[in-house]
Amino acid sequence: MDLQNEKCVMIIDGNLPPGILANTAAIMGITLGKRMPEVVGADVYDGTGNGHLGIITFPVPVLKGNAEAIRRIRERLYETEFSDLTAVDFSDLAQGCKTYDEFVEKMKEIPETELNYLGIAICGAKRKVNKLTGSMALLR
Repeated sequence: MDLQNEKCVMIIDGNLPPGILANTAAIMGITLGKRMPEVVGADVYDGTGNGHLGIITFPVPVLKGNAEAIRRIRERLYETEFSDLTAVDFSDLAQGCKTYDEFVEKMKEIPETELNYLGIAICGAKRKVNKLTGSMALLR
């Protein structure tokens, strides 16, 4: 990933309870790691010689949004201008499923307009990511 020209952010609904908020970030992060394995660094060793698995090699700001703002961004990501960005969304439907098979089956039945997004992660051209998220505050 070219850090000069590319960027990765997460936008999470700041109104979520802390546990759901943390779960949303974790799920999206794992999915990004699978989609972009090259951004995970090599394993490292501490001064004692103990190994630690590599982590992402660049910062990922977590921005505060709300359900409406996340939906607007998700809709824009379907536009041709933003089609080259990598996007991972996480919805209440996904969060409420006990198994992946259940998630797959329920997703087949629900129109996109009825999904309630808890968060979205976006990676790609810095200019485009900033166009979508540049005015959003950090989640604190």
